[in-house]
Amino acid sequence: MSETRSDGELLRAVAADGDRRAFEELYRRYAPWLTARMRGRCADAGIVDDVVQETFLAVWRGTARYREDVEGADAAGWLWRIASRRMVDALRGAGARGRLRQALARLRHRDEASAEERVLAGVEHGDLAGALVRLSPELRAVLQATVVDGLTTREAAVLLGIPPGTVKTRAMRARRQLREALA
Repeated sequence: MSETRSDGELLRAVAADGDRRAFEELYRRYAPWLTARMRGRCADAGIVDDVVQETFLAVWRGTARYREDVEGADAAGWLWRIASRRMVDALRGAGARGRLRQALARLRHRDEASAEERVLAGVEHGDLAGALVRLSPELRAVLQATVVDGLTTREAAVLLGIPPGTVKTRAMRARRQLREALA
């Protein structure tokens, strides 16, 4: 009977030796959790699956390096940061917007637009969408973490890899810029 290895041991084995069993164990531990969390951020299951897959590919290929001295013992938070960045990149692309439009077009079976379509059109073409697009990626990421994901300042700091004071400052700047843009 084999003993259960810690997250840090698994990550070190993957990074140092390319240990496939360690990688598979890490994947079994965290892929379902990460998928569920990402689905809270994005309703498109295809994008979520791609993001989770890209996250674990980054771990396997070594393009994402876990540094226990910096990251602490929180492998989940480290994986979440990687996935969140991948999600931002995926949602920036026109692909997601195009898929949403195609899905809405397939669902449209009557002349009158649904309430959801009217809201999406208002967000896509309205002042709020324009104001959000004009925010820097750093400010948008803080709003995403604190407003959409409902994370505390401390949790957002861990997720984004920045100090809590920076989260507060960026949130304040983002709110100010949105107020000015929408006034």
